[in-house]
Amino acid sequence: MPEKRSGKVLVVDDEKGVRDTVRRILSYEGYTVAEAADGNATLDAVNEGRFDVVLLDIKMPGMDGIEVLKRIRQMDPDLPVLMFSGHGSIATAVETTRIGAFDFMEKPPDRDRLLIGVRNAIAGRRLAHEKASLELALTKGMKLVGKSAAMRRLIAEIARIGPTEAKVLITGENGVGKGVVARAIHRLSRREAGRFVEVSCAAIPDDLIESELFGYEKGAFTGALRRKAGRFEQAEEGTVFLDEVGDAPPSVQVRLLRALQEREIARVGGVEAVKVNVRVAAATNRDLEQMVESGAFRRDLYYRLNVFPIHLPPLREHREDIRPLGIHFLARLSARMHRKPPAVSEAVWRRLEAHDWPGNIRELENFLERALILSPGEELVMPVLGGAETAALPSASAAASGPPVPSFDEATRELLRRALEEAGGRIYGPGGAADRLRLKPTTLQGKLRRYGLTARGGSGT
Repeated sequence: MPEKRSGKVLVVDDEKGVRDTVRRILSYEGYTVAEAADGNATLDAVNEGRFDVVLLDIKMPGMDGIEVLKRIRQMDPDLPVLMFSGHGSIATAVETTRIGAFDFMEKPPDRDRLLIGVRNAIAGRRLAHEKASLELALTKGMKLVGKSAAMRRLIAEIARIGPTEAKVLITGENGVGKGVVARAIHRLSRREAGRFVEVSCAAIPDDLIESELFGYEKGAFTGALRRKAGRFEQAEEGTVFLDEVGDAPPSVQVRLLRALQEREIARVGGVEAVKVNVRVAAATNRDLEQMVESGAFRRDLYYRLNVFPIHLPPLREHREDIRPLGIHFLARLSARMHRKPPAVSEAVWRRLEAHDWPGNIRELENFLERALILSPGEELVMPVLGGAETAALPSASAAASGPPVPSFDEATRELLRRALEEAGGRIYGPGGAADRLRLKPTTLQGKLRRYGLTARGGSGT
């Protein structure tokens, strides 16, 4: 059996026999095939559907293939179009290529030539989408960092789903970056100019979440002194991100279903339906399928949300991304602290890559921020890792010569003592200890009390 391909192909020809032949060839290879018999039907299909490639005949009654090609280029400049004709000539091939055709072939198309053309067109489109998403990462702060196969698949999925209107359900453990992926999808969508409104269904009390999502009318409850728009209205023409949607109570699930089905909401205390134009992305760390079976989550809502599922694996399953993520975080955190990124030894990287990171990417970032604060010099001084890691990680020089670095509490106390000493015992003002450590003075005072230090001489008893 041949290797099955994936992709959606639109076959356009006024001859049904040609369409049937091409459809059989492509369907056998695993492609999803749609058909159109004339130019108008083609443009309607391109406008309504999401195709990876269009196979377009040149000679058709009414609007010919050249005109259709021109219009497709206006509608979707990146959509690859393969032209074929029973009256091919070099001049025709040159003309269609100049307008923007991906390839040109004669009818009836040779099977191998057809499959190679379709395969190359789809691969080219996906590479273009991946390149576009990576460029956005550089220009708009959308940082999807990594080199693993899992990360490459994720970038390709985001590039594919971003420009559509499909609802997305992002699953994975806490800390894997579900919010980052949701924002990336929004930035690649046609709704990019609209707002990205995030709401955590787990962080809002059950008795407040309905008014938070859907707003309320004046007088709806005690304290409702004026009408307030909810998150759905705030995200008009943008994206609503329902984080931890599995924690939404049953009453909210019913109203979410209506919002998705009818594209309308009702404010708390109101009876008037309010039309909303938003895209919905949702995320959860829970097993929604299991919750559906147990009755804890509505089956119809699950199907509405799960149009395009994206699963993010835990960091321990793609350890090769720990180093590029670490380099990225250290560069960003160092810039925020107005300092150069520290040197990191190979031994430190190996220990970081060996750790399981139960808190995933978020834990890695927080850990490196803590390590950076404890590293006043040019080398990264590592505090103790939790879990299976019970010994302090060595710095670049210590890894080669022996003694372990101080514990986290010891290193923190020394960092505070040194900052006070360099500030002449002062907490406040420019150059004071709080300014040097980029902490609020009240926060610093609490830390000084905890570690037995005072602002007068550097240490207490």
